[in-house]
Amino acid sequence: MRPSSSPASAILLAALGIGLLSLMDATIKGLSDRYGVTEIAFARYLVGTVVMAGVLGALRPGWPSAETWRTNGLRAVLVVATALCFFHGLSVLPLAEALALSFLSPIFIALFAALLLRERVRPPVWAGLVVGFLGVGIVVAGQVGAEGAQRGAGSAWGIAAILASALTYALSMVLLRARARHDPVVTIVVIQNAGPAAMLAAPAAWTWTPVAAPDWALLVLVGLLGVAGHLVLSRAYAQAEASRLAAMEYTALLWAIGLGYFAFGEVPGVATLAGAGLILAGSALAAKR
Repeated sequence: MRPSSSPASAILLAALGIGLLSLMDATIKGLSDRYGVTEIAFARYLVGTVVMAGVLGALRPGWPSAETWRTNGLRAVLVVATALCFFHGLSVLPLAEALALSFLSPIFIALFAALLLRERVRPPVWAGLVVGFLGVGIVVAGQVGAEGAQRGAGSAWGIAAILASALTYALSMVLLRARARHDPVVTIVVIQNAGPAAMLAAPAAWTWTPVAAPDWALLVLVGLLGVAGHLVLSRAYAQAEASRLAAMEYTALLWAIGLGYFAFGEVPGVATLAGAGLILAGSALAAKR
């Protein structure tokens, strides 16, 4: 068992990791109108594998155990499912709406942590999750009311894909918590990148679209942001209970509102802003001791 750090430190690390991954999401959304989801996902994990190979060579954490391979191999499968579903949702939905729908994952994280890890979910955590989820509901209800008449089958599939990604993401994060107490962070992140890269190589080759020179830099940036975000999140989940950190996922909506406005001209409505306020309150409540 590793020595634990302060809960406040873990919460700050989780917020930083989510911020980095939100920047990655915005970059992916910008690329998705030119390239397929499988191609973007493969490039993201290929870059991550190259970066982590260098980190692995420098730190030399030792050969993983059989249990490490099994659990993190299962996480790799879940990571692929999460990425493909979430990237598809990003490609057809506004950034803030896609992130809002994905915030079912903290509820699933808390439930899976209680069922699989036998973690005690404290009342403030449940209260924070409920408040945050109400905020998400306000955001989604406002956007559905404003745009419902214009929605087509693509948007419906996008919503379904985001909801599926919330479920697989939550399970992968609980498995991360289970192994982060035993495995080096670098080992976890290496498998998390190399496994999906290997699984996506053939489908990406089959659907590959030639990449314009400027976009190679963006694909590399996607990979770097993904590696950095997951390294930080892995450290956070090694220091605190999954249920305690779950509500920090809600802060990604604040990133989505800002990035959606500045990068894509998506102006948040009153419902989005009101929901974001509840989400912040829920995150703060769940983080209390």
